[in-house]
Formats: sequence, structure tokens, C-alpha cells
Amino acid sequence: MSLKGSDEPVHAPHGPLPRGGAARPITRWGTPVMHRPQQPVTADQFGNDDLRGLAADMVATMYAADGVGLAACQIGVDLAMFVFDCPDESGDRYVGVVCNPSITVPEDRGRKLDDDDEGCLSFPGAFCSCARPAFATVDGFGLDGAPVRFEGDGLLARCLQHETDHTKGTVFADRLSARARKKLQKLHDAAAEDYPMDWPA
Repeated sequence: MSLKGSDEPVHAPHGPLPRGGAARPITRWGTPVMHRPQQPVTADQFGNDDLRGLAADMVATMYAADGVGLAACQIGVDLAMFVFDCPDESGDRYVGVVCNPSITVPEDRGRKLDDDDEGCLSFPGAFCSCARPAFATVDGFGLDGAPVRFEGDGLLARCLQHETDHTKGTVFADRLSARARKKLQKLHDAAAEDYPMDWPA
């Protein structure tokens, strides 16, 4: 997800983000891997160096692109996981890695929508209003296979939903009207020169 994280204190309830990776080019909308459900992380992958190395590259790519979240498919890897470093409504930053995520949002009376601008690193330079529940909880697994849970409001809630969507093969334009998608495309096209295909590597 696009937008830069704040400089507020960092909350890492399941440990810090892996570091030492290298930024990779970001995969764009229209690439098949972006539009299909991702393969789950399997038991034999948890805890191995390859998975940790992938997560470290995802973190490096997210920061190089000034993003607040990034899914594996956004660097061309067909695997259901994402990393994030994102502030909540109060400005507190939360960081984490989630494999095989599932999202839960309030229903009925507890449901409040946040109709704010949203952007995607895989469709850079374009932002558009996208209504999403204002609070979200994501459950999944960390890099070692232990269960993890993150929840929050504000941009954090939007980020958790946006990145989980990526693991299901959904980009946020899929949630927009045809008119809004057309506007988004125009914004993206106008900014294309600023984002070459090897960006941000």
C-alpha cells in the first residue's frame, strides 16, 4: 500500500521486521500474479532462511518505495504473505509480517466506514477514495509459523485490508466504480514517467 509511515514510536507485538534485504522492482497491476489468490505458506516453509530472506526483500522494497505495506505478489512472488509498517488513527506505528492472512471487520451496528484516499505501490502515482471498514483485525502466522494477530483503526485498518486483499488476488480498483477506476487510470498514466518499470530497485 502506498503512503509513507510516520516517525512515531513503533509497536512490534510479534517482533521486529526482518532487515538486510534488497529492494526489488515492484510488479504492476495487469501481471497475472496480481489477480489470482496466492499460494499459502506451507509448514515446511516456516522458519527457513528463504522465507525470511523474501520478507527482508519485501521490507527493503516497501521502504524504498515509501510504502506502508507490501505483499509478496507485489514483487512477483506467488505466496500469501505481506509486511507492513503503518500508523493507526492516533499516529502510533505498528510493524509486522503476516503469512496466510484472514481479515475480520465489524458487522452490523459496529460497522463504520472510512471513505478516504487509497493508493497502491503496484499502480503508482494514483490515489482515489475507497470506502473500507474503519477497524480491522488480521490473523495469520509469523515467519516461524507462530500465530499472529494485528488490529487497529485509521490507516492501519486500511492497510491490513488492502494487503490481505492482495493475497486473495484483489487490487483496490476492483472495489471501485467504473468511473472511479477511469479517474485512477488517468492519474496513474500522468505520473508514469516518475515510476520506471524497475522502480524502486
